[in-house]
Amino acid sequence: MAKRIILAYSGGLDTSWCIPHLIGEGWEVITVTVDVGGMSDAEREDLAERAQKLGAISHHFVDARAAFYATTLRFLIAGNVRRGGVYPLCVGAERFLQAQMVAEFANQAGASAIGHGCTAAGNDQVRFETALRALAPGMEIAAPIRDLTPSRSQQVEDLQRLGMPVPKHGAAYSINSGLWGVTIGGTETTTSDGQVPEHAWVRTQGAFASPKAPTKITLTFKEGQPTHVDGVAMEPVALIEHVDALAASYGIGRGVHLGDTVLGVKGRVAFEAPAATVLIESHRELEKLVLTGRQQAMKDAAARNYGDWLHEGHFLDPACRDIEALLTQSQARVTGEVVVTLRTGSLFVEGVSSPYSLMAASGSTYGEAAKDWTPTDAAGFSRLVALPSILAARAGARAQS
Repeated sequence: MAKRIILAYSGGLDTSWCIPHLIGEGWEVITVTVDVGGMSDAEREDLAERAQKLGAISHHFVDARAAFYATTLRFLIAGNVRRGGVYPLCVGAERFLQAQMVAEFANQAGASAIGHGCTAAGNDQVRFETALRALAPGMEIAAPIRDLTPSRSQQVEDLQRLGMPVPKHGAAYSINSGLWGVTIGGTETTTSDGQVPEHAWVRTQGAFASPKAPTKITLTFKEGQPTHVDGVAMEPVALIEHVDALAASYGIGRGVHLGDTVLGVKGRVAFEAPAATVLIESHRELEKLVLTGRQQAMKDAAARNYGDWLHEGHFLDPACRDIEALLTQSQARVTGEVVVTLRTGSLFVEGVSSPYSLMAASGSTYGEAAKDWTPTDAAGFSRLVALPSILAARAGARAQS
């Protein structure tokens, strides 16, 4: 009897090629897609149909969108996480959750191995296998793309030769899509100066060809989590999908991230993160109104570590739970409304309001009126603030005399 393997199936070229290859190696392949968003119903149906045409004996979807928000996204919002100050971890932060759910399915299905389609040059192999080795320690891991290194063009040729379906992007681009955004890798991103062509963009494609009239929306946050759009209550997943579609139509959230990979080399990827851009920018401005400067500095430092560790596959490290506890506590007063205007290619935060406003709590007005202190207090404060510089200058003058 054929050995049973559970393949983490994205529907892209790599995992599509893996199915007939694994069958040829004597495996009985069951494909599992852990859905973290970014797919329409039609795309889900197409993906399942394609998996079975490729030879999988069955295909299974796990709707993990709500779990993805609960375990990860709410902390990325709370931390205003952007790797390198640019990339909001639109793809990669969900790999632990996907590995966890694939491992659970593999155990239930009586499989003896788990397969993935990660390459030897990417970050995902580390993220997946770090999680799988901890969550399914006795399970064999098969990684045909990494171990055999077939080129993308060779994969297309192999599938065509076997008369099997090829994903619509073919060998030209590697597309990963999720609730928090899309990443796009292609020839252009293998250099430091290449530009992704318009036809390669996914959610924002064509947005700049026909500029739209500006739209103003009001986002409501409660304890750091988005809850309403224009006064309409929404569950987190529905809210993110709604904001994503709206912002994408304005071309908001495009970017290219150049940074350090888990393997220690420089890497570059194009991304589209419409909802992430809107929510992080809005949340950050609300925090400025309600958190003290020290609170912001402390959580920003912790959030940077959190984002880096997620990116590098260390989600299971207990330090991540510690930072999540800090982020949760920091959001106790991050409640209020943010008004933003969407224009083609840009997002503008019009203003923020909160019952916990530190600005409203002060009787003084910056640059206008000092009511929490006297002019004499201000003069003395200025003298004290200047003291370190005065002493440094005095010491330098004495040493030169």
